[in-house]
Amino acid sequence: MARIVILGAGIGGVPAAYELRDRLGRDHDITVVNRDTHFQFTPSNPWVAVGWRTPEAVKVELARPMEKRGIRFVAGQAEAIEPEANRVRLADGEVLDYDYLVITTGPELAFDAIPGLGPDDGYTVSVCTTPHAAEAWAQYQKFLENPGPIVIGAVQGASCFGPAYEFAMIVDADLRKRRLRDKVPMTFVTSEPYIGHLGLGGVGDSKSMLEHELRQAHIHWVTNARVDEVRDGVMAITEVDEDGQDKRSRDLEFGFAMMLPSFRGVPAVASTEGLCNPKGFVTIDKHQRNPTYPNIFSAGVCVAIPPVEDTPLPVGAPKTGYMIESMISAIVHNIAADIEGGEADAEATWNAICLADLGDTGVAFVALPQIPPRNVTWAKKGKWVHWAKIAFEKYFMRKVRKGHAEPVYERYVLKAIGIRRLTSRS
Repeated sequence: MARIVILGAGIGGVPAAYELRDRLGRDHDITVVNRDTHFQFTPSNPWVAVGWRTPEAVKVELARPMEKRGIRFVAGQAEAIEPEANRVRLADGEVLDYDYLVITTGPELAFDAIPGLGPDDGYTVSVCTTPHAAEAWAQYQKFLENPGPIVIGAVQGASCFGPAYEFAMIVDADLRKRRLRDKVPMTFVTSEPYIGHLGLGGVGDSKSMLEHELRQAHIHWVTNARVDEVRDGVMAITEVDEDGQDKRSRDLEFGFAMMLPSFRGVPAVASTEGLCNPKGFVTIDKHQRNPTYPNIFSAGVCVAIPPVEDTPLPVGAPKTGYMIESMISAIVHNIAADIEGGEADAEATWNAICLADLGDTGVAFVALPQIPPRNVTWAKKGKWVHWAKIAFEKYFMRKVRKGHAEPVYERYVLKAIGIRRLTSRS
């Protein structure tokens, strides 16, 4: 009997638990540890932040569906990983022994890297977590009583730019519905070298496509922008040139601001010697295993992936839903193969597939593989993307509630655009 511990119950951790249970049957122990009692559907947070969703609508309490699948669920936080002893120590003192550890914690949000950034001790809101989005909605309602300038974007070192574009366009759509858009100047501030870079070096015509959307919405933009400091109602930024040298500094006034932060590894993971890179992200081989500790696997935002290309300001590579799903499928195959005495030979295909909602329309991006040159580069705009993302939300939430392990992207998204299953075996 193998003991498998999964740290984190997000878009990676929950499917990992369900897929492992389906693949291994009930002869092996699976334990999921998550800081919160619930799963939160992170892609819906921009909707929560403008009141289009309630926090409760994008959460699923996990104890019951996990129990139904014969999976132990622990609502707690990992304090330390002791890989030499094959165990995880929790903050409440409990010790979990494992034969295989799967790390899907997601990142720690590095708001403290920039003075005044973030919802806790700063002056900007966030859509990175559902509680952050709920607080953003509270701040947004106050803003609506006295509208003024809005700043939205992503700071230097960020690696997830899609939600920033989504939120800018969703806010634009919401203000238009409220007949307040004419009272609100909007500026999009990003560390990307150009609009539509997305941490991917662009996808198809994403530059022209997203520039067109921002232009049509009368949203001004600043690229190659370093956020130096945020004060109450003022964001201090510096634009840099193509060599990364300071070009111009200025202050942007705002009545409401949402800036995505950079990420780093969570403390329990980042502090484990031999497990991570300097930023605390888990280093993995092509089979999702850590080179130092081959019984530790990792997937999602917490894994170390190098930037796609050099840029004037630090710009990380995103980990999209399909990429995470592909990683999980590879991990499940490789753990099962190892248990059964076979070879762990599955490789995830780090491809980027993104459905970006733009309020009342949307853009779909596909980059196969993520790093150029690519076999497939595909970008399409239409209202169908808006509805597809809503459908994806409903389907994934149902999957979590019911304990299903079906790979959503492979069954629906890839089929819709005519691409075959991509998780590979070496």
